[in-house]
Amino acid sequence: MSVSVFDILLASLRSGLTFQDTNMRRSISPEERLLLTLRFLATGNSFASLNYKYLLGISTISGIVCHTCQLIWQRLRDAVMPQPKAKDWLRIADGFYKSSQFPNCIGALDGKHIRVKKPPHSGSQYFNFKEYFSIVLLALVDSNYRFIIVDIGAYGSTADARIFCSSRMGERLHANQLALPEPRRLPGFSASAAPFVIVADEGFALSPHVMRAFPRRNLDDRNRIFNYRLSRARRYVECAFGILSNKWRVFMSSLQMSLQNATLVIQACVILHNFTRIHDVPSEPEVAPFPTTTSVGLDHNPQGRPGSAGLAVRELFADYFSIRGSTRR
Repeated sequence: MSVSVFDILLASLRSGLTFQDTNMRRSISPEERLLLTLRFLATGNSFASLNYKYLLGISTISGIVCHTCQLIWQRLRDAVMPQPKAKDWLRIADGFYKSSQFPNCIGALDGKHIRVKKPPHSGSQYFNFKEYFSIVLLALVDSNYRFIIVDIGAYGSTADARIFCSSRMGERLHANQLALPEPRRLPGFSASAAPFVIVADEGFALSPHVMRAFPRRNLDDRNRIFNYRLSRARRYVECAFGILSNKWRVFMSSLQMSLQNATLVIQACVILHNFTRIHDVPSEPEVAPFPTTTSVGLDHNPQGRPGSAGLAVRELFADYFSIRGSTRR
């Protein structure tokens, strides 16, 4: 984080980090509170090691970190991760088409396991298939590696598809409440209009708005090209998780805190990730939108199972890519 970006962040949080001085003691300054929190998130140092560096009590450091993380989430969430509207989905789709040549894509979806200390009396609820205790960060990411929508705190033992279906994001998607634009024709393709879709891996169910790859056995050239194009669009969520973990190295080890405080830390890191991506990385130029056409009817599938509509949408994209080929054009 550059000095200028730190100053912008401090200006946004200063009022919430300023406390009153008393006759008994002077309050800790907003600059020191924010520096302490960023040092913890960026290095993953324990509160005991920060105690010697900043000459503050361990309980004081814990309170400052938790309060600052909560403030970051409350103050900056609407600014750096707002609820997308129709024009925002169109901008995201144009970005995916420009960078990965996957049209009508509104995000890449996946889950990341955040290692935590075993919660008391939790049994095996948080024990995941990788054989450690975790909570899940389920995220939808755009082509600029920014988080669009996140769901934090699910059990580590729960599959990503189940988390997605029970999350507010999944419920609103299946209920058509995410303000998605009307389906539009794929560029240079004369077939029916295609809906806007989310790309995901094989752990998610196929539906009209969620695309997954074809099974890997007995693939023909048409299906292999579709899987290749889908993987190019899906890699953005994997890269976003990698950038998040390498910038905020608190995720390199287990979070030695309660689940409530661990959730606050994850929320703050997600917001700070978007904040630094917006202010440190130059914005991409706008891409001219594609012409829209009359939408086609899609049967509603609230459970997200691969019904006829989901299969038809995937076949439509596969036909489009088979004509366009696997090249970047």
